[in-house]
Amino acid sequence: YKPPPRPPPMKKPPPPQAAVATADELRRKANELEHEAKRAVAVAMRNRWRRRRLPASLAREVVPRNIVMLGPTGVGKTEIARRLAALLKAPFVKVEATKFTEVGYVGRDVESMIRDLVEVAIRMTRQEQAESVRERAETAAKDRLVAILLGDEGAETRPSAPASTGEDDPHDRVRQRLREKLDAGLFDDQEVEITVREKPTIPAMGLGPDQGDTAMGGIGSMLESMLPSKTHRRKVAVPRALELLVEQETEPLIDQDRAVEAAIERVEQDGIVFIDEIDKVATPESRGADVSREGVQRDLLPIVEGSSVNTKHGVVKTDGILFIAAGAFHKASISDLMPELQGRFPIRVELTGLGPEDFRRILVEPEANLVDQQKQLLATEGMEVEVTDDAIEAMADLAAEANDRLENIGARRLMTIIEKVFEEVSFDADIRVTRGDRGLLVDGDFVRQRIEHLVSEEDLGRFVL
Repeated sequence: YKPPPRPPPMKKPPPPQAAVATADELRRKANELEHEAKRAVAVAMRNRWRRRRLPASLAREVVPRNIVMLGPTGVGKTEIARRLAALLKAPFVKVEATKFTEVGYVGRDVESMIRDLVEVAIRMTRQEQAESVRERAETAAKDRLVAILLGDEGAETRPSAPASTGEDDPHDRVRQRLREKLDAGLFDDQEVEITVREKPTIPAMGLGPDQGDTAMGGIGSMLESMLPSKTHRRKVAVPRALELLVEQETEPLIDQDRAVEAAIERVEQDGIVFIDEIDKVATPESRGADVSREGVQRDLLPIVEGSSVNTKHGVVKTDGILFIAAGAFHKASISDLMPELQGRFPIRVELTGLGPEDFRRILVEPEANLVDQQKQLLATEGMEVEVTDDAIEAMADLAAEANDRLENIGARRLMTIIEKVFEEVSFDADIRVTRGDRGLLVDGDFVRQRIEHLVSEEDLGRFVL
């Protein structure tokens, strides 16, 4: 009897260096895609700055290059556009494509995104003008508040008068001492009674909040301006009374018509509209409820291409507004959109999922990052929290592992990880401080003890993480 021949030896697995090289390649590719998206948005905004410096005849022919972003949820598509708009102080509005319906259906029409953008621009313009006259408004408001503290009943019904310059006037000396005490905060605990104005509102019966005034041809705004403001007496603390009086003094110092004109020009030149979930209105086949989605695409065509939209503040042209569309495109692709709509978004950029290194940077690099937020929250209880680099690495690795095992929700997973790590400490922080336990060291072992078992137990992790 001869024993059977031994099987040939198994091939050795490739060395770990190959896997590391592949991971580095993927990470480098992800960084390139992320920078590509940022670069595309930055170039689009810079071209708008260049367009405003061209001759008028040529500037009319230069239109914005709208962008469509592809990538899973939580990779920063919205954040890229939002951060850039904040840096440039440009009017920005984010809308969900799924909230719009075709004309004739009950719901919001696509023109409401432009009306929302105009309201945002008006608030920004008024706030900037209010800051420019804030010093004058505060001086007048403090004069009125001093008069109220002195018991002058007519101080609120007449405009504030400049203080007398007479040095021997005892009344002026009393006002000056009250003013000094008011500035020092000695009246912060005291309450005063002031008159508060409320603007009248005309409800549009049977219409949505964003459709009423436009559908009525601006009649609602006209009636609101004709009706007198409602007033009522209100007893508030002195700091709150000062805020309300500053608002009342600021309003007449702002040129409302000029603010509206400047806001409309700002929208037409610098406005940004971010249309999220654009893939949800992409329908490979028109069937049943999908008919309305195709209608939404048709309604978007003239807005994105350039048209005039009627708002209660005037007509707004959308030729210079930058539109950024975004979607995960899991069940649909860009080719499922109408060809005409595809052509209105000529620039396409793709973002990939985030990895442990991306999570680590998100945890520590941004201003007011998640780790600093949690440390500051616990500091209000008197606790001093120290988070080590090992803990940051552990949270980043566990977030990436949870995204791999469960649903990939991108950077939003970090918020859940942070809450679970500090949940027990946040619950009994006051008790710890009372016992004298004011210090907390968060290291890698501390993080793994609270998170690792939740990630390994997949069924439980679906509910917890």
